Amino acid sequence: MTDKKSVLLIGWDPDAVDYSKWPELNPEKLRSALEADRSNLSSLGYNASWCFVVDAASASDAVAQALVNTTYDYVLIGAGVRLDPEAFMVFEQIVNAVHASAPEAKVCFNTNPFDTAEAIKRWI
Repeated sequence: MTDKKSVLLIGWDPDAVDYSKWPELNPEKLRSALEADRSNLSSLGYNASWCFVVDAASASDAVAQALVNTTYDYVLIGAGVRLDPEAFMVFEQIVNAVHASAPEAKVCFNTNPFDTAEAIKRWI
């Protein structure tokens, strides 16, 4: 890749996750997986940064704030937000915040913390 494409990765803050739904994870494992995913993107030539959300009440504002000063080529909304039925309204709020604040960005979805690069590459 000759010019670095920018990616905003949106997901739950590892300290805000209800791990009873994912007993194989804990904050340290999730944080490690997320950082490995970001590092992988960096090694592939992307400039990737995280926007962690902590609750439904502030999710939309957190995403809009993350998008205010930087133009992103891609915005990935993580599976932890997207696939949890209890987070449906948070997911909807995030999608609308991305649509309003970064209408030119490609929106991507991963299925777990390990296939983010593949999700982004689908839109190149």
